Formats: sequence, C-alpha cells, structure tokens
Amino acid sequence: MIESNPALQKKLLLAVKKAQGTLTKVSQMIEDDCYCGDIGQQINAAIGLLRGVNVDLMKNHLLCCGRTDLSDKNPKKGEKFVEEFTRIWDVSTRK
Repeated sequence: MIESNPALQKKLLLAVKKAQGTLTKVSQMIEDDCYCGDIGQQINAAIGLLRGVNVDLMKNHLLCCGRTDLSDKNPKKGEKFVEEFTRIWDVSTRK
C-alpha cells in the first residue's frame, strides 16, 4: 500500500503529474505540426517518467505486499503473489 509510505506517494504523484504535463505538451505539439524529432523526445521523456514510477511502485509492492504474501503460512498466497508480479512485470517489459 502506497499510503503507508507518504514520501513515496508524493514522489510517484509528482512524476505522474509531470508525465501528464508532458503528454499534454505532446498533444499540442502534434496539433501545431511541430518537428517530429522534438515530439519524439517529449514522448520518450514521458515514457521515462512512467517507467521510473513503475519501478518505484514495484519495489514498494515487493517490500510491502510481497513480503506479507510470501511469508504467509498459506503457500497459495505466495504463489498468487508471484503470478501477479510476473504478469505485471511481463506487461511492463514488452516492446
């Protein structure tokens, strides 16, 4: 749970808001028929911000939810967590 880590929550929200602002800029640049290279650079900036959010979020997920589920007496909880985590990671690393 992110709310148990206010500093992380603040950091993630700031990065997401920056990515939103960047994507708004990208939309405007496309409407204004700006140079493709400049648009691509802004898209990559937004992707980088969101990748960073995802990495920090997954670290927190492992330390918080993963720690709890993997140490549970019921092995099914740990197995479910591993399946969930690998599904999330697989989607985030696809190209």
